[in-house]
Amino acid sequence: MSKVDRRSFLRLGAMTGLASGLSVNGLATASVSAASPRSAGVQRYVRLGKTDLKVSDISFGSFPLRHGEEHVVHHAMDQGINYFDTAESYGDGTSEEVIGKALREGRRDKVYLATKIHAGARATASEMMSRLDASLRRLQTDYVDVFFNHAVNDLDRLKNEEWHRFADQARQQGKVRYLGMSGHGGYLVDCVDYAVDHDMFDVLLLAVNFGEDPAFYEMFTRSFDFVANQQGLPKMMAKAKEKDIGVIAMKVLRGAKLNDMRPYERDGHTYSQAAMKWILNHPHVDNLIVTMRNRDQIDEFLGASGTGAVSRYDAELLQQYAKMTESSYCRHVCNDCEGSCPYKVSIPDVLRMRMYALDYGDVSIAKHEYARLENNASPCLSCDGSPCRDACTYEVPIADLCGPTHQLLS
Repeated sequence: MSKVDRRSFLRLGAMTGLASGLSVNGLATASVSAASPRSAGVQRYVRLGKTDLKVSDISFGSFPLRHGEEHVVHHAMDQGINYFDTAESYGDGTSEEVIGKALREGRRDKVYLATKIHAGARATASEMMSRLDASLRRLQTDYVDVFFNHAVNDLDRLKNEEWHRFADQARQQGKVRYLGMSGHGGYLVDCVDYAVDHDMFDVLLLAVNFGEDPAFYEMFTRSFDFVANQQGLPKMMAKAKEKDIGVIAMKVLRGAKLNDMRPYERDGHTYSQAAMKWILNHPHVDNLIVTMRNRDQIDEFLGASGTGAVSRYDAELLQQYAKMTESSYCRHVCNDCEGSCPYKVSIPDVLRMRMYALDYGDVSIAKHEYARLENNASPCLSCDGSPCRDACTYEVPIADLCGPTHQLLS
């Protein structure tokens, strides 16, 4: 599709309207009913791929968790959530520490814990083991249920033989039950393909949402043969499921600008629930994790647990959100802008940190993560923007966003 076509699908969708009772690539839709009560807690548990973990379909993401918020973890547990996702990098270990405190006094055996490290292409097995041990101390446990190689976007990281040596040792010592890979970068498709072919992992944690699914656009019109740049990811997800590898979805809210959607919501139905229902209807997804900041968010999100069909109203909410964010949201697994910057600014990472700050409302976390970038947007302050101005297929104004992001997060 041309750039004009890509951007006009939403306007065309608004003119042609939505058909109720539609079935799109196996995703059933139905008319929305009158006001329905918010679901009370987790309504469905699923087997996570080949593992013996039976996890809540909507699970706990702990990215912004801070000291004193153990009560948030407890409320999630009280509502039936039993899978908690964290990482050593979340708040420099703060998230792990809070979860560890929250699970003291007999709570550990009631949940599944997953944590992550960024194991580089030259990391040694002893280094990885040391970092795992540090995570276990913060979590106040002697094992984790799933241990991820985090944010993989480089095949060399997967080809590091030291990872395999570490993985074998960690399993033999009982510190890790299952192994996983997470990813949301431009080379995710290649990395998943390699990992699946080499039987490296039991679980995959992948960035996927309705806006990266060609089936979403097909709901509005058949006049465009819309194929997202991420077209390879659904194929890789299907390939993973053929081997019974667990697939967990993340980034399902596509930026999570929830307050902007409140004026369009009615009868207890929310955009977040619509976005989660779409993913939970995906044939190759087991469950999802989503950042949960407080009790109200937990209760709202779990309104999508045990989800049924995607309703016409759900689809309208998703369409509205897509219209609001199409010109600012950096798509996962795209890479169109790669090589456009002569200063090698990591454009997708910069825009992801911008999303953390402005969409998620977590400026402190965004600053922390931005400081870790090897190629930040400092060169953008003295650049006229011409190299990257037309680099984005979706016409995200890269040149107008990266410089201000550097000023905000530096």
